[in-house]
Amino acid sequence: MTARTIEELEQIRKECRSMVTKRAAASGGAVLVPVPGADVLADVGILMQLLPAINGKFGLSEKQLNGLDAETKSMVYGFITSIGSKLIGRIITREVIVQILQKMGVRIATKQVSKFVPLLGQGLAAAIGFTAMRTIGNRHVEQCYEVAKRLLEQQASADIARNWTVPQQPLDPAGIELLPGRNLEAAIPLLPAPDKDQEPKS
Repeated sequence: MTARTIEELEQIRKECRSMVTKRAAASGGAVLVPVPGADVLADVGILMQLLPAINGKFGLSEKQLNGLDAETKSMVYGFITSIGSKLIGRIITREVIVQILQKMGVRIATKQVSKFVPLLGQGLAAAIGFTAMRTIGNRHVEQCYEVAKRLLEQQASADIARNWTVPQQPLDPAGIELLPGRNLEAAIPLLPAPDKDQEPKS
């Protein structure tokens, strides 16, 4: 984990979202290349750099997670599975990126067609490319943030439990401080004397 507090985690989140915006702008500019499919190839290249960089910022790259102890590593992968991410803590391949872009298929297809429309086409394609890239990037940022936050909260709870001690209870019997001389034997209640009428007859 690179962040030790929620404040540090929030700062990493802010930096990553800023990085996403810059890379998304680069994706939007790729539509100016007048070669069919060139902008999609550019998107693949951008995401293959952007997503691992986000993982690394949050301390959630595969290499960083492999450096954790077995218990913490298992906990983190449990968090990753629970939010349904296939990008955190794993090597991000071209095939994975292509699958992500295919899920954004409507936007990508529209982007491809619109850039060949006269006048407004390239502007529209650039806007679609920017929006699609920012959506993918920011979604990944939020998933990394959620995993890192859960881990921080878990570690904080463990620290509290580790440092918690049972308050010492007084060893004296209740009320002994009221007795003269604090006589411990006097604090033991005496049994009532047996009733003479109930004594067994010989």
